[in-house]
Amino acid sequence: MKIHHAHDTPRLPRRSALVALALLVAAVAVTAAASAGTSTRSATIKVGLITKTESNPFFVKMREGAQQSAKKLGAQLLTAAGKTNTDSAAEITNIENQVSAGVKAILITPIDKTQTPAILKARKKGVLVIALDTPTDPANAADALFATDNFKAGLLVGKYAKAALKGAAAKIATLDVAPGATVGVLRHDGFLKGFGIGKKDKSVVCSQDSGGDQAKGQTVMETCLQKDPSINLVYAVNEPAALGAYRALKKAGKEKGVVIVAIDGGCTGVRNVRAGVIAATAQQYPLKMAALGVQAGVNFAKTGKKVSGYTDTGVNLITAKPVAGVPSKDAAFGLANCWG
Repeated sequence: MKIHHAHDTPRLPRRSALVALALLVAAVAVTAAASAGTSTRSATIKVGLITKTESNPFFVKMREGAQQSAKKLGAQLLTAAGKTNTDSAAEITNIENQVSAGVKAILITPIDKTQTPAILKARKKGVLVIALDTPTDPANAADALFATDNFKAGLLVGKYAKAALKGAAAKIATLDVAPGATVGVLRHDGFLKGFGIGKKDKSVVCSQDSGGDQAKGQTVMETCLQKDPSINLVYAVNEPAALGAYRALKKAGKEKGVVIVAIDGGCTGVRNVRAGVIAATAQQYPLKMAALGVQAGVNFAKTGKKVSGYTDTGVNLITAKPVAGVPSKDAAFGLANCWG
């Protein structure tokens, strides 16, 4: 009969137990790592950006600002856009799609009041909605607005235009964007206020909707010149429309006798200011709008704290020919801060 010593008997079981323990620890570690990975992925904050179009340099710069901010903050940015500046139906669809995708915040450049029901529905589902550049209609449909003061932008170019005419009787053409477009209305009304006239003033001899498009801007300016060849001042809702107006004037041999003012501050527009094509433009800062919007969206997702009200992201009058009484920056400043 073989005698088993007390210290010999546990050898095999102990080894098996150690192996089993090691396997258990490894399994727990793998499970924990997998859980952590899932948690990290599911915790990634999604922020949506909806712009009117993808191609407009203003919105390209806005998207760039949002992407930079999202990357810095570790958030996921979902982007969407319509085909034109008046594509209201696309904005509604994009809002609904982003809500379904689980965004915590939506940054949107609203076109008009047709988006309002979709915005309010998104907010009821707990999504923070921040309007960029353009206020919603009504303004309180969104939680907050990060934007240029578009009325002030119009006011600045209106004041400049008044001084630039040096007392000459005004014959004004206004190249607007589209009926009911909030940003267009604010800019137009600001221009009139800055120039010191009312909405039905007889000095406005032609008002046309350009859609903010260069080709259409040229076409409608040609129409205005047929209506009144003595036009000496053009207000354009943006710089593409202003360039279209200039081309129509040049075609008619009238470009040297007309003051053109616009709003936006894109690089092409500022270069046209430097070249004397546009007398002055009001520069806005889309990158800043979007970056601040993403920061606010991520902060809301983390803390539940909502931004509210209006945040002015600034505007400067850019001109190569400053006038007394109207604060402005030169083209060098405009080019250092332009977009597009």
